[in-house]
Amino acid sequence: MAVDPIEKKPLFHYRPGEDILSIGFVGCNMDCPFCQNWQISRTTAAANGFVPPEKIAEKALELGLKQIAYTYSEPLVHAEYVMDCMAAARSLGIAGALVTNGCFNEEAAAEIIPLADAANIDLKCFSEYNYRNTLKGSLPAVKNFIRAAFGKIHTEITTLIVPGFNDSEQETDACIDFIASVSSGIPWHITAYHPAYKWTAAPAKAETILRIKERAEKKLLYCYTGNINDNNNSTFCVECGAELVTRDGYNIKIRGLVKNGKSDNTYRCKRCGAATAVKY
Repeated sequence: MAVDPIEKKPLFHYRPGEDILSIGFVGCNMDCPFCQNWQISRTTAAANGFVPPEKIAEKALELGLKQIAYTYSEPLVHAEYVMDCMAAARSLGIAGALVTNGCFNEEAAAEIIPLADAANIDLKCFSEYNYRNTLKGSLPAVKNFIRAAFGKIHTEITTLIVPGFNDSEQETDACIDFIASVSSGIPWHITAYHPAYKWTAAPAKAETILRIKERAEKKLLYCYTGNINDNNNSTFCVECGAELVTRDGYNIKIRGLVKNGKSDNTYRCKRCGAATAVKY
């Protein structure tokens, strides 16, 4: 359990600049050989203990936080517990954010998604063969989860770029085209792999990440990079180009947002008045 910047999840368009109570879980329903968090996803030796769901919500209140992230490894391995946590938190006015691989069937997704408020979903590659044989997951299930989440809760997507696995133009363009087919407004986080777990290939190069971002921006409105030194992760108005949210690492400044109304959680551009994709 830890307090993180919400941008670390990463969520860039949901309550930017705020902190979030993060709770982590042992275990995963996939087996990515380059898992970046294998110390808790692939072992039961990590320090752990049971905390009643209502105590999680109370801890957020005690810390003055308005949101909880279910994160670090795969939270939905413990779906029943997470659902109880989200329900308890919602009763106290606290939002829930899933950080998930999205590899769940449609019946489970239909129960889980309505209890959440936001999600960052991994789209690990766009090869059904590699999802099944290398990652031990299901690309169709992930695609269905993304489609089910979008429009019901705030949705962002992350792809970890792994050299020699999913960094070809054909592969990344397929990811881009799928995201665009759901909505060009879904934020896409393109993050750089570093050697971990069973995978020893060299880290993804910054120029590779930036090249993918440049291609993605032809079809997607919001593309962000991760795990590289890049100071170009601010959010801009798609109508007039005004800087809405400035990001320098986890130093976040809200510059160009104006709330639409007292009871509305959406914001418009301070300069031109256009609707933005940022929500609180």
